[in-house]
Parts: sequence; C-alpha cells; structure tokens
Amino acid sequence: MCTFAPCLKFMKRGLYILFIAILLVSCSDFQKALKSDDMSKKFTLATELYEAEKWSKSKRLLDQVLPKYRGKPQAEKLTYMHAMCAYQMGDYYIASYHFEKFTDVYPKSEKAEEASFLSAKGYYYNSPVYSKEQKETIEAIEKLQLFVNAYPNSEYLQEANTLVKELDFKLEKKAFEIAKQYDLIRDYKAAIKSFNNFLFEFPGTKLRNEAMYYRLDAAYNLAMFSVNNLKEERLNEAISYFNSLKKAFPNSEFLADATRMKTELEEELKIFSTKS
Repeated sequence: MCTFAPCLKFMKRGLYILFIAILLVSCSDFQKALKSDDMSKKFTLATELYEAEKWSKSKRLLDQVLPKYRGKPQAEKLTYMHAMCAYQMGDYYIASYHFEKFTDVYPKSEKAEEASFLSAKGYYYNSPVYSKEQKETIEAIEKLQLFVNAYPNSEYLQEANTLVKELDFKLEKKAFEIAKQYDLIRDYKAAIKSFNNFLFEFPGTKLRNEAMYYRLDAAYNLAMFSVNNLKEERLNEAISYFNSLKKAFPNSEFLADATRMKTELEEELKIFSTKS
C-alpha cells in the first residue's frame, strides 16, 4: 500500500504523460490534414481547431481550404472563421481586410454587423502611439465612423464611440505636443500659430487649459524680446491671451504664473509707451 504523497506524484506523472500523448496525437492529426488533399478532412479539423480556439492551426488549414470553397454554401462560414482567426492572433491588418471582404460579399449575413465592427476595430489596434505619424489613426476613425453611420442602433455603438474618442485624443495630443515643442525650442511665432490652430480644431479638448497657458507663454516671450516696431502690438496680444485664459479657466493651476507674466507684460507696455 502506497502513502498519499507517492500516489499523488504518480497520478501527476500519469496525467502529464496522458497530456503529452494527446498533444502528440493532435499534432499528428494536424500535420496529416495539412499535407492531405482531402478538403473535407481539412474543413472538419479546421472547424474543430477553431472551436477549440487554436487560431493559428485553424488558420493554416483555412488558408488551404477557403480557395476551394469559393462560391459554395460553406464559403460564408469559412470566410468569417478565417478573418476571426487572424483577429484573435493579433494580425489586425489581415483581419480587417478579410472582415471587409466578408461584409462586401455577404452584406445580409447575420455576422455582417459584427464583421464590420471588428474590421474597424482592427484599424483601431493598428493606430500607433501619438508621437508617431497618425495616418492609421485617421483611417481608423474613418472606418469606425462608417460603422456607426451604417449601424446606428448597433450593440457595438457605445464601444465604437469610445474608440473614436480615444483615437481623437491621439490626434489632439499629437497636435498639442507639436505646438509645445515649438515653444520649447523658442520658435514662439510658430508656437502661437500652432496653439491657435489646435484650439480652433479641437474646441472641446481636455488639453485646452494647458494649450492656452502655453500659448500665453509663447506670446509673452515673443513680446518681451520683440523689436520695437512690433513690441506694442505683441505685448497687447499676449495680454489678450492672458485674459482669455483667465476667463475660460478662472481656477486654472497655471493662473499664478500666468498672472506674473501679465504683470510683467503690463509693466513693459508702460515703459514702452513712456519711451514712445
């Protein structure tokens, strides 16, 4: 009679061996199907692997099966499965392409709405960080907006709108950081112009407070170190930016520093007026 611990160890070893045996048989079946000319066999195993969420293996079989079923009743299911495998594997470029193809070919399918959303969401996943070129971000917004327009009552509507907002913020952040960089490198004229464009293009941005402060900072520096024939105009412009900031954000965390700049601007304006 064995003690509990040795029996448990034996059971674990037995289960491990059984698992390996099943895995080897499964791999063997997959390899055989992959090399087989029997499309029916490939179809069946691809479906089984798909349902077991073995996306990579299922897709490899579907890559072979799908072309053989073009125009047949099974093609709709296979096309959807093929796209979903790519999506679940994180290959969003391929997934979006195939989901788009699915909705084009099967617009009345019960899966058309989901496929349309997942296609657009694939573009969302391909959107890079805000510091990089935002071509994919703009494309993702367009795709999601097309989905929202096509399915205004969709169960995915709330998620689609959330994704659009997140992508919009990337564009805001990109534009904001470009304007801020101009200020940091002391290209104050470019900074002011960029912040003005930013505030016009993104009126509801949550970066508005900060953008108005940095616009004032750029205008302050441009005015204080300006040539005489432009100084008065620039001093008044900078003061107007302070007034806009205070009116929009009377409790801004930047107000103390902004007030300091405004005081110095007014003092400089008095000195300039006296000289004139």
